[in-house]
Amino acid sequence: MIARLGRSIRARLALFAGVATALLCLVTSTLLLSAAHSTAVDIRRNEVISAALRVVHLVKTDDLPGLLATDLEGLQVVDVNGSVVASTPNLAGAPRLTTVTPDKDNTNRVNTICGLPQFSGDCHIMIALRVYEPEGDWLVYAFGSMVPWYVHPVLFAFLAGGSVALVALAWFGVSRVVARTLAPVNVITDRLAEITAGDERMRVPVPENADEIKALAETANRTLARLEDSMERQRRFASDASHDLRSPITAMRTELEEAMLAPDETDWQVAGAKLLISLDRLQNIVTDLLTLAKLDAHAPGVRDPVDLAELVAAETARPRMKRVVTSLQSDVIVMGDRLRLARLLTNLLDNAERHAESTITVAVRRDGEAMLEVVDDGAGIAPEHREDVFRRFTRLDAARNRDAGGTGLGLPIARQIAEAHGGTLTIEDSETGARFVLRMPTRKD
Repeated sequence: MIARLGRSIRARLALFAGVATALLCLVTSTLLLSAAHSTAVDIRRNEVISAALRVVHLVKTDDLPGLLATDLEGLQVVDVNGSVVASTPNLAGAPRLTTVTPDKDNTNRVNTICGLPQFSGDCHIMIALRVYEPEGDWLVYAFGSMVPWYVHPVLFAFLAGGSVALVALAWFGVSRVVARTLAPVNVITDRLAEITAGDERMRVPVPENADEIKALAETANRTLARLEDSMERQRRFASDASHDLRSPITAMRTELEEAMLAPDETDWQVAGAKLLISLDRLQNIVTDLLTLAKLDAHAPGVRDPVDLAELVAAETARPRMKRVVTSLQSDVIVMGDRLRLARLLTNLLDNAERHAESTITVAVRRDGEAMLEVVDDGAGIAPEHREDVFRRFTRLDAARNRDAGGTGLGLPIARQIAEAHGGTLTIEDSETGARFVLRMPTRKD
């Protein structure tokens, strides 16, 4: 139970509210009791002084009886000789209780006296009044009980009961408010617990009130939408990857089965060459998949100054089946990983080589930012399919025969490399063929 309370926000907040209210009630009750006690002490002192003054009046009018009636705990009248000449019935026959006298220049003295056996040893407020008589000074002593610290049981019970009621109300009120506030969160939690990978309703309910919980639900739904989209892409990727991996494996199996049917008549050198072609394709697919995995994991790369013109010159110097024409502006420097940028350019050149009729044009220039263009003179790509080619394992139907050497991963890898460098890779309009344009921020001097 304690562990559950420790984990529950509702219980913790209710406990905090209860403790805070209890402390507030304690401080408030203490201040009220202090003020009430001070007022009660003043009232009691005035009562004692009033009773003593009435006795003084009796002394001055010579109407002093032997026994004095009063509501106080005790009264004594002492004459000039120090003898008790009048007292309350409970002090009749008792000796003078105290020798305390007012100062010479004062007519009264207020004091607290304790330990008198006639009053069971309790402490009392004592008033000593000097009465001036012709034969000498008389003294009137009045004793009143002290006010207890709690002033009165009714007052103490009222404050204690009110404090307990306020603490219970604070606990209950905060608990209910928090419970109502967190109710949508509990619904969202239950819905998230029900969601599975195959659930077509991967969304949580959005509360109607426009508050932080509504924002939480909307954020959760956006996250679930991205997750759903990512899972869909992953399913398509797995399906396409299995298909593309199965093709070279099937080709190799077919070659081996045909060769094993007639091993004596098989030209094993030719069969081996065919197997190597399928193995090369399989190796290229696996290599591209590993590259994509690193890019998806945001594996850090180096950031060095790279001259795009020099990079293009180095990559296009290698012999290709199609003619490569370059137009390179010098001093176009970007910050990036040279090996990855070289892979991006190689993928673009390989793609252009498979689709070009005869010529590939590569241009580097600065236009507010670094730009690299790779243009082929092939059939081009229709505007509605320009984003499709950047999806993994996607090859347009019209180009499948010509693109038999590709893995369907080159262009997606190129785009991810561009985005990892803060750039973009798009297909833009061209007079002929396909025009791939890379844009990247230049190095800040």
